[in-house]
Amino acid sequence: MEKIIECDHITHYYGSRLIYENLSFDVEKGKILGLLGKNGTGKTTIINILNGYLKPRSGVCRLFGENMESISPATKARVGLLLEQHVQHAYFTVSQIEKFYSAFFPRWNRDAYYELLKKLQVIPSQKLNTMSCGQRSQVALGLLFAQNPDLLILDDFSMGLDPGYRRLFVEYLKEYATAENKTVFLTSHIIQDMEMLIDDCMIMDYGRLLLHKPVQEIMDNFKRYRFVSDQAIDLSGDKELWNASSLGNKWELYSFLPDNEVKARLSGYGIHQIETEKLSLEDAFIGLTGKY
Repeated sequence: MEKIIECDHITHYYGSRLIYENLSFDVEKGKILGLLGKNGTGKTTIINILNGYLKPRSGVCRLFGENMESISPATKARVGLLLEQHVQHAYFTVSQIEKFYSAFFPRWNRDAYYELLKKLQVIPSQKLNTMSCGQRSQVALGLLFAQNPDLLILDDFSMGLDPGYRRLFVEYLKEYATAENKTVFLTSHIIQDMEMLIDDCMIMDYGRLLLHKPVQEIMDNFKRYRFVSDQAIDLSGDKELWNASSLGNKWELYSFLPDNEVKARLSGYGIHQIETEKLSLEDAFIGLTGKY
């Protein structure tokens, strides 16, 4: 399978603060990959590195096989980038900004722009500077689709969209990317949207990649275990039992291990009454990264 994004051993600092060390991952053609992480874990930073706006301390990023430090204009034109829904030239109307942007993209698909905005009920004659943040986000998303890129990179794409419009856009993006065999790399703080949309999930911790797995594998295998114990239990040495914590005598932990293996490990502490729960992606994210 063709690799659209390749990052090899990326290390980056802001001053003396480590953001990543030896970060490596790739994204195959046609995949929708979601990057999750708490604030400050470097989600936007990796997008800036991918697009050549930041040079890492060490390591290499490639798009379509080309090193980002020397990427050709033709390859760059295959990438559609959305950084937190920013649209310049806010004095334009919805129709005027479409005409303006179309001059810069040889593969421009005007119909894709107006089809999305029609679904979102955006009026072509309205000026951008009279719109809400959510409405401007919708225009930015429409402009991105009209570029007809092979790779879409979306940073916090759902910011400013209300729940109905978020759901509509998620469904539209999923259908569009699948039908056109597009590759998508995106971030969002609204993990419910990601659960419906993405194929693969990367979760960042501070300074490292925590995991990179298909979403279905996480949903099928990562579970929460709850039990009651009055004794102090130290499970910090068991790396396959994640984020064990207690509130009073009520305990919870998370694991990819089969149920019988988790129960066998806890039986050594005299714990036998254990509740097992399947998780949403948001619950799995909290289980992997911790609540705080």
